[in-house]
Amino acid sequence: MTNAEPEPQENGEEELNKAIEELKDVLHEDGPGARERVDSFSGNPDLVMSIPVEVQIVLGSAEMPVSQLMALKKGSTVSLNRRVGEPVEIVVNGRRIARGEITLVDDDPSRFGVKLTEIAGKASAE
Repeated sequence: MTNAEPEPQENGEEELNKAIEELKDVLHEDGPGARERVDSFSGNPDLVMSIPVEVQIVLGSAEMPVSQLMALKKGSTVSLNRRVGEPVEIVVNGRRIARGEITLVDDDPSRFGVKLTEIAGKASAE
């Protein structure tokens, strides 16, 4: 039996795809009906709030030739472009959204976290 229809997606994935499509419509259309889509979308914020994002804390970076990279061994030290005490960057899905400082987690001193010190403005986040 051949069936050209794809198998139905899981409910969560289906909702995520619907939310993404609605968001695309809202962001890319200012014509008639755009306001109604914004209102209906904002009526169900769980669709957006449940979308997973990748959060990275960037301590610094380094540039080096491939030969130097290939020469790294266990115990090697890579010098970063930041100094101790300088803020780290909080990056979400590839965009810097904030800066912060490294801190110990209160309830578990064996772990560290980041205390936000600056939230990026709309212009600087792009």
